[in-house]
Amino acid sequence: MKILFDFLPIILFFGMFKYAEGNTEWAARTATDWLGFMVSGGVVGTAEAPVLLATVVVILATLAQILWLVVRGRKIDTMLWVSLGLVTLLGGATIYFHSEAFIKWKPTVLYWVMGGALLVGQLGFGKNGIKSLMGAQMTLPDPVWRTLNYSWVGFFALMGVLNLWVAFTFPTATWVNFKLFGGMGLMLAFVLGQAVLLNKHIKTEP
Repeated sequence: MKILFDFLPIILFFGMFKYAEGNTEWAARTATDWLGFMVSGGVVGTAEAPVLLATVVVILATLAQILWLVVRGRKIDTMLWVSLGLVTLLGGATIYFHSEAFIKWKPTVLYWVMGGALLVGQLGFGKNGIKSLMGAQMTLPDPVWRTLNYSWVGFFALMGVLNLWVAFTFPTATWVNFKLFGGMGLMLAFVLGQAVLLNKHIKTEP
């Protein structure tokens, strides 16, 4: 459920994009009616309407996540605030300038922010971010925790580069598919690979 909650904005982005892509006339009319006052020129064409509508959905979904957590009295992760800031800033630029380039940068910036935070925490403050998140669930030697932390830094750096390559080399529809299935699939494969490699080191707490 936690994974589903975290990926909900991406899933809704994907769903809206695919629906609008298959109904371009409706998408253009709807985007113009809803977003005409926000966009440069006041009219949204059929080519850019799907990604603009999907961008509005992902902004609203991220806001809804935070409101839901506030109402439930839950702690809001720092990365969720960062994600909201990025999707609002870059999504707003996408809508105003009719340019999907801005929203395509969002996953990369978020990956690099997360990787950078882990790297700065380890090198600058001697704090292992992955150990802080997972230390209560398992016991590992400190060198293994450091390796784990650096492996996530490398993974996030690589994912950021990979997102840009897909975003600006292939059609937008391909990037939208990669954003959901590629991102989730690679994340799952990375986590499973780590679990196999770390199995011999793990000592679960009773």
